[in-house]
Amino acid sequence: MSYKADLITMQVIRYGLEAIADDMGYNLMRMGRTTIVKEIMDINCGILDDKGGILSQAHLCPLMMFSLPTTCENMLLEIKEYEQGDVIICNDPYLGGQHLLDVQFFSPVFIRDELVAFVANIAHHLDMGGAVPGGVAGGMTEIFQEGLRIPFVKLYRNGKEDRQIFNMIANNIRIPEKTMDDFRAQAATTFVGVKRVTELIEKYGLDVFKQSTKMLMEYSEKKMRRFIDSLPDGDYIGVDFLDDDGIVDEPLTVKVNIHIKGDTMTVGFDGTSPQAKGNVNSPWACTKGGVYYTMVGIVDPHMAINSGAFRPILVESEKGLITNPLPPAGVTARSQTMTKIVEAMLKAMSHVVPDRVVAGSHGQACTNSFMGIHPETKKRFSYIEIQGGGAGARPNKDGPDGQDLHLGRFMNTPVESAELENPVMIERYEFIPDSGGPGKFRGGLSLRRDIRFLTDVIWARYSDRQRFAPQGLFGGKEGTKGSLILNPGTDREKRQKSKGVDNLKAGDLLSIRLPGSGGYGPPWERDPEMVRWDVLNGKVSYKSCKEDYGVVLKDNFEIDWEKTKTLRAKLKGKDSSTKKS
Repeated sequence: MSYKADLITMQVIRYGLEAIADDMGYNLMRMGRTTIVKEIMDINCGILDDKGGILSQAHLCPLMMFSLPTTCENMLLEIKEYEQGDVIICNDPYLGGQHLLDVQFFSPVFIRDELVAFVANIAHHLDMGGAVPGGVAGGMTEIFQEGLRIPFVKLYRNGKEDRQIFNMIANNIRIPEKTMDDFRAQAATTFVGVKRVTELIEKYGLDVFKQSTKMLMEYSEKKMRRFIDSLPDGDYIGVDFLDDDGIVDEPLTVKVNIHIKGDTMTVGFDGTSPQAKGNVNSPWACTKGGVYYTMVGIVDPHMAINSGAFRPILVESEKGLITNPLPPAGVTARSQTMTKIVEAMLKAMSHVVPDRVVAGSHGQACTNSFMGIHPETKKRFSYIEIQGGGAGARPNKDGPDGQDLHLGRFMNTPVESAELENPVMIERYEFIPDSGGPGKFRGGLSLRRDIRFLTDVIWARYSDRQRFAPQGLFGGKEGTKGSLILNPGTDREKRQKSKGVDNLKAGDLLSIRLPGSGGYGPPWERDPEMVRWDVLNGKVSYKSCKEDYGVVLKDNFEIDWEKTKTLRAKLKGKDSSTKKS
């Protein structure tokens, strides 16, 4: 049967490529040895064309959206010869990567000896060496402290491991058996992906495949251009702040300047802080990813995500800012800056499309790594926790509770998995009442997770939003700030810094309390029955019910409608006078 490149074939090939990318991701998850891969799913997979452009990505971690194509484009400049069965790896943030723990794998796809595509994936690993176990410590000052920095290297040739490269990497990391098996899972995923992409191309024919993918990129480009063209021309600004860089105890500014003209958009970062001494700097591919992610969410989360979609958007940043750092700046905690780029983008775009943006989320990545010696096996263990906070309220819905950061969309680490594999006990795991900002639509609640350690551990972490609360929109109120509390409720209680490295003793309890999120619209416009439901379900306190929402409940928790009407009129008048002043 012969095929032709038309709109129907284009869509069939689109969904075929998406299915391959998704299957690669879930196969990688099933083969993974570590919780960061098999539970949290800090991974992504994609298919790229022969120039490194995105054809399709899995519906997994958007944070990695633009690392694969940027790295692939640099790889094509560096490596000129490819063979069937090659697997090239790289984790260098200055070549398009994220941070050193995120290792990217690329395999070429050949049709009759012609290089036509690449299959790729990226995964976060337990450890890549460096000064601190687990590698996720904030407060390091150079990339050299953060771990093993791998340039473009062929880890597999003709489908076989290069033992010298494997041994070199294994000798520089703390738990090589798990990391090397995750490497093998990544490689196996690419081999399966190559086979399936080859079958897809052979089914439709190379010419039809090339024409259809070209049409697909043009289709996404037109969709983005039509949307931008529908917006009023002008300049729009959004600003957000990081608490600190882990070294210097001063806030850092992320400022986005959006210029819309016709069907094009330029996003710049004038007014953003210079690159930091600490390792919150965002590599260039990560910065672009934050901008592109935001626009995809605003335009259509279900659109075909490929390189064509981003052609109408020009991202610019002066070198030497936290949004475009120069080596050897540290970048491990770059997600703190990436999330602020998204928050600032949403603030700027709220002036243009208020019905397509959300209020401020917890806006940070709370990533913790614990490493020690297991008291039973006497072997080293490494345990990573990435917890979610509140997601911002939407124009017509409450924000989701306990969700990961915008750019991550990670799963949580189940209590059973954490306790089964590591010497810890999870003593509390719950939503935090009143953490979602009051509004016509309430911000999502954040999470509290209390971890008891049964052995001494080194605790490395980076997080944020302990100084600047998540913003509300259009009259919605702020969400709560986050905190890390050691041994709460005891005479040894101590608030911990959001970024750094510490030693914890056996018996210590760490309480991880994530930031909440902002509300959307004035709280006194919220349906009183929804407020009552929140109180009954422990999401909103009786105090907030009355003071923020203006809803008065009787002793039996029924609504006192007369008192509620009176109180809400006062709140509305107070809000109006505040705006005038």
